[in-house]
Amino acid sequence: MFKYKRRINFYDCDPAGILFYGRVYLICHEAYEMMLESFNLKENFWTNDKFLVPIIHSEAKYRKPLLAGETAEIEITVTILKDSSFELTYLIKNDKNEITNNVRTVHVFLNKKDWKKTKIDENVKEKLEAHFVEL
Repeated sequence: MFKYKRRINFYDCDPAGILFYGRVYLICHEAYEMMLESFNLKENFWTNDKFLVPIIHSEAKYRKPLLAGETAEIEITVTILKDSSFELTYLIKNDKNEITNNVRTVHVFLNKKDWKKTKIDENVKEKLEAHFVEL
């Protein structure tokens, strides 16, 4: 499991000071980027010549509001790991350690030249396996 903390700023919120529903994806992607950075990969995940890794599915559940000024803790686990795709599950908690959101994203590895599915880069797969938790 990878953990990341982030303050909820007022600019993340609607006029009532509650996290705007779409910003949950921004926060999750920010945590995803930090997780990838922690992998210390040999090649740049985002700008390499071999592969692309688009998100092909996402969903979010909103359980409790996150408020401006709170610190959100995002826990990421790899819940599915296949030859060419993986699923990340994000659990977001507020200052009281209450679950506010559950988010899931499915990512697929594509060959950058022809945009066809390809196997997950071995270096990346090894790092993802370290965060794998079977649900």
